[in-house]
Amino acid sequence: MENTLKHPLKTIEIYIKDYMPPGCHCNLEDKLKKQNPNVVEVSINPLDNIMKVTFHEGVTSADEIIKWMKKCGYDCSISEEDVHTKMRHENHHEMMVKEFKRKTIVSLIFTIPVLILSPTVQRWMGLSVPNFGFNTALLVIFSSIIVIYGASPFYKGAFRSLKSRILDMNVLVSLAVGSGYLYSLGATFLFEASDFYWEISTLVLFLVFGHWMEMRAVVGASGALNELVKLIPLKANLVKGDDVVEINTVDITVGDILLIRPGEKIPIDGRVIEGETSVNESMITGESKPVSKKVGDEVIGGTINESGSIKIKVEKTGEDTALSQIINLVKSAQASKPKTQKLADRAAHYLTLTAIIVGVLTFTYWSGIAQAEMVFALTLTITVFVIACPHALGLAIPTVTSISTTLAAKNGMLIKDMKAMEIAKNLDYVVFDKTGTLTRGEFGVSDIISLSNWEENEILRRAAALEVNSEHVIARGIVTKAKEEGISLPKAERFNAIPGKGATAIIENEEVYVGNEALMRFLKLDTTAFRKQLEKLSMEGKTVVYVATEKEVKGLIALSDIIREESYESVNMLKSMGIKVAMLTGDNATTAKYVAEKLGLDTYFAEVLPEEKSSKVQQLQEKGYRVAMVGDGVNDAPALVQADVGIAIGAGTDVAVESADIVLVKNDPRDISRLIQLSKGAMNKMKQNLGWATGYNTIAIPVAAGILFPYGVTLKPEYAALIMAASSIIVVSNALMLKKIELN
Repeated sequence: MENTLKHPLKTIEIYIKDYMPPGCHCNLEDKLKKQNPNVVEVSINPLDNIMKVTFHEGVTSADEIIKWMKKCGYDCSISEEDVHTKMRHENHHEMMVKEFKRKTIVSLIFTIPVLILSPTVQRWMGLSVPNFGFNTALLVIFSSIIVIYGASPFYKGAFRSLKSRILDMNVLVSLAVGSGYLYSLGATFLFEASDFYWEISTLVLFLVFGHWMEMRAVVGASGALNELVKLIPLKANLVKGDDVVEINTVDITVGDILLIRPGEKIPIDGRVIEGETSVNESMITGESKPVSKKVGDEVIGGTINESGSIKIKVEKTGEDTALSQIINLVKSAQASKPKTQKLADRAAHYLTLTAIIVGVLTFTYWSGIAQAEMVFALTLTITVFVIACPHALGLAIPTVTSISTTLAAKNGMLIKDMKAMEIAKNLDYVVFDKTGTLTRGEFGVSDIISLSNWEENEILRRAAALEVNSEHVIARGIVTKAKEEGISLPKAERFNAIPGKGATAIIENEEVYVGNEALMRFLKLDTTAFRKQLEKLSMEGKTVVYVATEKEVKGLIALSDIIREESYESVNMLKSMGIKVAMLTGDNATTAKYVAEKLGLDTYFAEVLPEEKSSKVQQLQEKGYRVAMVGDGVNDAPALVQADVGIAIGAGTDVAVESADIVLVKNDPRDISRLIQLSKGAMNKMKQNLGWATGYNTIAIPVAAGILFPYGVTLKPEYAALIMAASSIIVVSNALMLKKIELN
């Protein structure tokens, strides 16, 4: 094989249009990788029959992969449509719902006369149906229609499987239906024996009915992603000069001006250029409070304009929009396979082979060793083939994956790989970057202390009036605090900056000074009287600003990188789960210690350079801890990669943070505990489904083989078909219960 290291990897999506039962996908995945060594990874989502293939471009190609798929009999193609068009198309399982519904109705129509014409059923029910001389012919014709038309998807699937040298559920069903039907034809035309027409007819009826119900349940799970797509309206209002015309959203281009009226959905990402409003962004970020928008602010496609009319300039279209990135991340997560699913895939792979072996042994034992009637032996064999179909195993994990990733996205948590969710439920440590994560990342006023006849509001009012002229980060913090308090600022005259010390200005006919201790020494003002207060504020890692006149210090304003209120809750919630919490910061030890003590952290790392953050995470890992790193995804990239789970927080519209396993849209540290809650809920559902699916087959196959016959218990093929379908519906319904989880 050619050296592939120099060839880049490429990933494509292949849409398989044929019926492929759940539990049969891993066989095709393995076969493609063995057939083409240049294929690195193959993953089929059984909820939409989309195959994701990663291969070395240059030594193989998408055309070669498609060619092999078609050679095996699969109708498939690569779609170049944008994500919204693809998702709006009727998906695979919706088409299967319609097809199996049609087959159920037709099978039912012809099964009724088959039951009436069957001598066995007549004896059981005490019916007396006149024999017109062609009853047997009608029985053969009606049952043939059921067998040929009703079970046709299974034959097509079996043909494709055998052509690609794969044994799957389609082969099992075809063996079951085909053997019973051919035996019945032989009993009618070639040898003396009881026929199987009514049993095979009801078996096919129950098979297609069960698949119809199963597909309806699956649509409920797989359709969750479509809810995200439906957030984008089909039409938009394009501003052309003085006119407003309605156009299709897909026709919008970058630079277009759109009018968004109150109550309308914002069709695409852009920036407000006219008007003010409040926007409901909960469907994208999970934030319930409407967000105020004014000129210059970004808006996200799919959100709802609640109050005023605005005009926006389009900045992103197609796959670049926030919603498209979210949808693609969710789709990618749904295609990823946690260890639990790989275990289910292996079990499903071997289950088919096991069923064939058990079926052959069942027929051999009952027809040979036990010398039972041929009809009885064949009935049990068919029952084994039917009941062993690995549908429940195939659906057990993907349904949970689909629902959990979509539920996470609706709450502003974007899962890029389900393996990360699998690890998240067993975390020992969560390490937060301090600035911008546990804190706001901006200087804010934490304390105002009056040292004279000026009250706290007066100190803030005069300081803000002076600092409104400055661009310094501390000045902005003081002015922001005054605005938050609704304080009206007087006019500052003769403003003068004093380099390295502060500034001065005339405010209400009085000269006011705002600055550091060096400015106080310059003014020859004594600060010893409040030295203890200064030391306390300094120990808390706060920056102190003096507010004074020429004659005395009027007060102190302390500023710090303010701890988020949500951080207290987040730390408490994590610790209540038994998870330790740490903090990384480049700040000095005094500031770090103060923040750590305020939040009740288990440990902290101070004066850490960006390139040293990953080594701190590694230190915890070397002690045997499973560690999640939470940061902004830029300076924290190495640490995010080093951690067992990397979580980028506060991504906003930049959702495709490459270094993180999980992206949190909001800047809310409480989402970490919510994420872990969802992780535990999802993994529990996976285990429950896997336990049910394996337990069902472990019990059902021996019973179907006749192990309980000595106690008068046997299963008929048609009942096996219903039980098989019911098991699939149970795992899907159990997965859907995940929607009721409360993320506190």
